[in-house]
Amino acid sequence: QVQLQESGPGLIKPSQTISLTCTVSGGSITTRYYAWSWIRQPPGKGLEWMGVIAYDGSTYYSPSLESRTSISRDTSKNQFSLQLRSVTPEDTAVYYCGRDRGSYENRRYVAEYDYWGQGTQVTVSS
Repeated sequence: QVQLQESGPGLIKPSQTISLTCTVSGGSITTRYYAWSWIRQPPGKGLEWMGVIAYDGSTYYSPSLESRTSISRDTSKNQFSLQLRSVTPEDTAVYYCGRDRGSYENRRYVAEYDYWGQGTQVTVSS
């Protein structure tokens, strides 16, 4: 059984960087053909996909966040991480990591998250 757990500071000051780590157990982050995503949910809003790192280390980001977002991995620790820079209070959200076993259908990508972390609350406030 694959398990994911988010960790990192829960309170960040504006202009600083949100740095979160997802620790994966029960499966390797390098196993083909899974990908590993970060998703967030601001209070009162829906889920927002932020970005992903694939099994081979390739990264892809939401266009609205790409300029501020970096996803990396440490294969020796079976972890992947999120950095969101220059944050504002609008970045306050519950942040989730998830495993994506999606595929291309009708020339478009369809995500399928079969495992999720429990989520971690991150509040941006001075």
